[in-house]
Amino acid sequence: MKKILLLAALTVLGVTTSNAQTTKKATKKAVVTKVVTPKVVIPKIEGAGMVFENETIDYGTVAHNADGQREFVFVNNGTKPLIITNTQGSCGCTVPTSPKEPIAPGARGVIGVKYATDRVGPFTKTVTVISNAEGMPSKTLTIKGTVLGDEAPAAPKS
Repeated sequence: MKKILLLAALTVLGVTTSNAQTTKKATKKAVVTKVVTPKVVIPKIEGAGMVFENETIDYGTVAHNADGQREFVFVNNGTKPLIITNTQGSCGCTVPTSPKEPIAPGARGVIGVKYATDRVGPFTKTVTVISNAEGMPSKTLTIKGTVLGDEAPAAPKS
């Protein structure tokens, strides 16, 4: 009698385990989500305005003597034309360029910057922008990164 009960219990346990395994093998449906990027609302101001997409450019790690040209993009969020009167790099290795014409309200502009990548090692430099922007006649932008050195030449084999 004990053997029959034990056999019955094992049979029930085996059926339950096999059902549980079947449930685990069920395929999962893929969940697809849509990523919605919120629109950035740039507030309008009275007078000339200047809002940058990024105030810091990270060059990351660049090769020695690589192209050091990058761009800071901005928009005039004001009601009057924006006039950039001067751009100045923090040293001779950072050379900025700026628009010569006024930037109309709502229009985009670009401030170019070229870093001299012949200088090996990490760097952090600034570009100062002088303009007629309301409440912000001077704006400081930053560039940073690391310039890799040339690999040492291999020693001659003897």
